[in-house]
Amino acid sequence: MSSETTRTSEIPDQNFNINHSKKKQSRLYRFLRLLGPGVITGAADDDPSGIATYSQTGAQFGFGMLWTALYQLPLLIAVQEACARIGAVTGKGLAGVVKEHYSKKILTVVVLLVVIANTINIGADIGAVASATKLVVDVPFALLAVLTALAIIFLEIFVSYRQYVKILKWLVLSMLAYPVTALIIKEPWGQILHATLVPHVEFTFAFLFIVTGVFGTTISPYMFFWETSEEVEEEIKSHLLSQNGGKPHVTKKFLRNLKIDNSIGMIVSELVQWFIIITTATVLFSNGVVNINTAADAAKALEPLVSSFPNAGQLAKDLFAVGVIGLGLLGIPVLAGSAAYALSEAFGWKEGLYRKFSKAKGFYGVIIVSTLIGLLINFIGIDPIKALIFTAVFNGVAAVPLLFLIARINGNTEILGDHKGGTFSRLLVWTTFFVMGLSAVGLFYTIFVI
Repeated sequence: MSSETTRTSEIPDQNFNINHSKKKQSRLYRFLRLLGPGVITGAADDDPSGIATYSQTGAQFGFGMLWTALYQLPLLIAVQEACARIGAVTGKGLAGVVKEHYSKKILTVVVLLVVIANTINIGADIGAVASATKLVVDVPFALLAVLTALAIIFLEIFVSYRQYVKILKWLVLSMLAYPVTALIIKEPWGQILHATLVPHVEFTFAFLFIVTGVFGTTISPYMFFWETSEEVEEEIKSHLLSQNGGKPHVTKKFLRNLKIDNSIGMIVSELVQWFIIITTATVLFSNGVVNINTAADAAKALEPLVSSFPNAGQLAKDLFAVGVIGLGLLGIPVLAGSAAYALSEAFGWKEGLYRKFSKAKGFYGVIIVSTLIGLLINFIGIDPIKALIFTAVFNGVAAVPLLFLIARINGNTEILGDHKGGTFSRLLVWTTFFVMGLSAVGLFYTIFVI
């Protein structure tokens, strides 16, 4: 009798535990499902250009620019949320919205800016992937660059971006090497906290060059176009928008998930930036290495993580290479894709990564051409690491007029109706425009006047 009673009394507990576990799994599954364009954009934000720029920042200025990661975060979230909302509400990409509501001259300037900036960025990132790969395998740089470009073209045309992102995102986990390295080294956390909270500014060319690059590689033109258009594809996937150009049916839940997705992606992006600067400042700057000239130089920042292993130097290079290759293969398609969205919307071509090549030849043609032009940039004698940092600075300047336009659209009731940006959103987007504008003006002033 007692054994039967015990057995029957345990059954409800077991059922409760099973149901409770299923509910927890269900909540986790729902949370993971809402992560989409925002998280992908955030991951692509830490592309090879970002890694190189943040590494040079830490090596050259130590902890002096840690504050950029903190104070950029609300600006980055606001700008990308505005771009995502513009796409969700209008059912069009950014170039499509400009084409409908602004003059052809403005549209031309907008498209040229993003195409030129992205093509230069593609070239720099292809070079970075090739340089990182060369740390692991002894193959000529030129061959690695060609293979990288061809692999990206093949993957973006013949494999669903969403499918291969599921594989490549695991390579990005190698970026955890930076926070792990920072945490195992004896760090002056009081000094780091002070440098994070209290901005340090120098009115010199060297400082303004790097800070413009930090802004440019974080708040980049390609991200504006990519996330706007990807939200449209999310609506198509969720049947909130007809593939034939029907009016979007934007729900409160969709916009709420959009904000969560965007915020998580941008927070992770800025955390990676913060830890890269900390690690390179501690390992490189503190030991007198103030200039990063090669991928091998940048990889040295990870040596403390593997110092107890045999052949630690090569293992650090391997870790660095895996991260750069993974982020490059994630980021370059975003760069090429955002240029393709912009040109396709401007010329009225069928667009979208959800379409097959035969249904969007112009769209995929832009991806192919921009990737091949980017590849050719690597054969004109530009150093890959210097190219990455120059690209970041160029993006910092090119983003300024685009931010002005995004700020105007974000506050335009005619375009966004009841979903226009709130007071705080509008304030932050305009602040981003003025901050990046002042950075660019200051840079040019030190070049031509001082």
